[in-house]
Amino acid sequence: MEDEKLKIVLALLSGIIFSLVFILLAFILPINSPKTPPKTMGSELQKLSKTYKENKLNPPPK
Repeated sequence: MEDEKLKIVLALLSGIIFSLVFILLAFILPINSPKTPPKTMGSELQKLSKTYKENKLNPPPK
């Protein structure tokens, strides 16, 4: 009888500790996305287009 009670108590304690670990991880780990947006083909094409227009308006001196 003592063995069964001990197993139940240990199972409850391990379940509580296990759940507390995940609750603490939820508060510690960052949820926000990173500050720099991922590079996409559209953003790269926009950069190339912008530099092309700037160079077209201001040609280098000869």
